[in-house]
Amino acid sequence: MQYNKVTASQIKQFQSIVGQSFVITSKEETHEYSRDYTEDLEYYPDVVVKPRTAEEVAAIVKICNDANIALTPRGAGTGLSGGALPFYAGVVLSMERFNKILEIDERNFQATVEPGVINEAFQNAVREKGLFYPPDPASKGSCFLGGNVAHASGGPRALKYGTTRDYVLNLQVVLPTGEIIWTGANTLKYSTGYNLTHLMIGSEGTLGIVTQIVLKLIPHPQHTLLMLAPFNSPEKACEAVNGIFLAGTNPSACEFVEPEGFLLSAAMTNLSFTVEEGVEAYLLIEVDGNDLDAMMKECEVISEVLYKHESGEVLFAQTADEKEYFWKLRRSIGEATKFNNTYKEEDTVVPRAELPALFRGVKEIGMRYGFRTVCYGHAGDGNLHVNILKDELTDDFWGIDIHQAIIEIFTLCKKLKGTISGEHGIGLVQKPYMHVVMPEFQLELMRNIKKAFDPKGILNPGKIF
Repeated sequence: MQYNKVTASQIKQFQSIVGQSFVITSKEETHEYSRDYTEDLEYYPDVVVKPRTAEEVAAIVKICNDANIALTPRGAGTGLSGGALPFYAGVVLSMERFNKILEIDERNFQATVEPGVINEAFQNAVREKGLFYPPDPASKGSCFLGGNVAHASGGPRALKYGTTRDYVLNLQVVLPTGEIIWTGANTLKYSTGYNLTHLMIGSEGTLGIVTQIVLKLIPHPQHTLLMLAPFNSPEKACEAVNGIFLAGTNPSACEFVEPEGFLLSAAMTNLSFTVEEGVEAYLLIEVDGNDLDAMMKECEVISEVLYKHESGEVLFAQTADEKEYFWKLRRSIGEATKFNNTYKEEDTVVPRAELPALFRGVKEIGMRYGFRTVCYGHAGDGNLHVNILKDELTDDFWGIDIHQAIIEIFTLCKKLKGTISGEHGIGLVQKPYMHVVMPEFQLELMRNIKKAFDPKGILNPGKIF
């Protein structure tokens, strides 16, 4: 597609809308907005604009739509699919000034927030009122709620509580043509025509720009228990996951980690971690609730399942500091992997019972193509993050041959009734593989939905399709 460059006249228009200090044009200052957490991709915008209100967003969008200028919405830039990168230059619309929690409605167990609110800051704010917002991506300390909506983000506790999609009641959205709409209602039920709210969630900023979010809240559980189980066989660890649920338990998190993941994380965070000889996988399992006695009984049942699947000695975190230690190790793995190596991260997901087959298949493909992988992820919901490490592979292999290996991994996911992204989205890096899991007529249906919202294709172009 062809888009026009931003002119000096249009930059003055942007300045008149948001103020001169919130329009950035120098290459030095726009560098921060040319990258996200995705591999080594880098695309510079012509200009970065930082609006504060929905009306300002609408005015900027109208200028871009009229002039056929590519416009890329951006949150915190913590994404892993390149979804916030300005592939066609143009305007980056940074939502960082939309950082207010507008209301916490304790009577109705819901809150209204702006998209630039940090996930963990929001969790802490509602917790002070005894409320709980469960979606907790690994980047929760820096990622924005708007980005979570754009990617239907999950996290470890999606296992018990669901993903972002399960907590969004209503959205205020600026459409690519400049109109401002609410997509639904602030109600737990909604059966009034097409559900535009759920259509927006996971659309990666290609259909509209979210300016307010109404979120459902639940009561906060009073207690958590955390255990770490080592396994000499990764397949046995994967098999134990389904056994935990077949035993009738309902953990709030069940994470699979290869030892190298913990070691990389420990090295980056300056935490100590020792892998005992023969250990090839870990399960990090959390149980939460309000009745400690019932929770302890549940942990006993889980422990029995783990031992039946040949787990080593199960370690219980005894204090809040120990729990924080293990969660910090787990949440830092992605960043630590990137810190230590050039890598590609594939966000594979299959039905939970197929996790052992997925893991075996990934390792077999890696052996045939000659690359290492570090695997970790949300085992309880079948979501395995596969980090392919470049190590000493040639640039030619990394740039060309690796794609055939990734196609094989995704073909395996499809064979196992899974798909190519559980929570990271498609963005730039996964769009070449959409044909692996979807027929062309289905992709064309999605393109037609995009055209209905965005006739000129100005909004986050180059993503998904």
